[in-house]
Amino acid sequence: MTLARGVRARAGAAIPDATVARLPVYLRVLGVFLERGVITVSSEELALTAGVTSAKLRKDLSHLGTYGTRGVGYDVGYLRFQISRELGLTHEWPVVVVGVGHLGHALVHYGGFASRGFQIVGMFDVDPDLIGTTVTALQPPRTVQPLSELESTIAATGAAIGVIATPATAAQGVCDRLVAAGITAILNFAPTILTVPEGTELRQVDLGLELQILAFHEQRKVAAVQA
Repeated sequence: MTLARGVRARAGAAIPDATVARLPVYLRVLGVFLERGVITVSSEELALTAGVTSAKLRKDLSHLGTYGTRGVGYDVGYLRFQISRELGLTHEWPVVVVGVGHLGHALVHYGGFASRGFQIVGMFDVDPDLIGTTVTALQPPRTVQPLSELESTIAATGAAIGVIATPATAAQGVCDRLVAAGITAILNFAPTILTVPEGTELRQVDLGLELQILAFHEQRKVAAVQA
């Protein structure tokens, strides 16, 4: 199972990528409802909180084989479990992080990984000042390793996902090494376009790009007011 493509409903049909991209949002919203003690939720309320239409929500959830109960809504706990199962979050995924500079440091200290089923099993860098330092926020604590130990660690831990947080100039080389070591799911934070072979899932997180999109929308708002 990959991060974005090829997640399958129990009936055997592939779930569309656009639906898969929304499932984590539904999962987060359902978690909020559970924290509030909400047992059942209507499709309208769930859709409104998730920022989609109720029709889109129902269509998305139909790919999971669940339609809720007419007049009652969805069982929050059960629906959350179903979505977690489809996303592969009912067991832990071992993750390696390459690049433990400012961004990488923030990533490995992010507590949301462990709570969502992702365990960092290796951290790597080429900076001698970083190699050998320990991140006590992880359980168990992990020590930053030299990049030369990347392949052996992947083999020893069975790492399934690789996270790249290196400078742009180093990202493709790191990506190639991850793929050669057997990693087929990669999350890239480096501000560059990477090339991966067929069968490798690549997700790109470009903070600069997201800010540009926000700037576009803000510019449209200003233009509309001035018109």
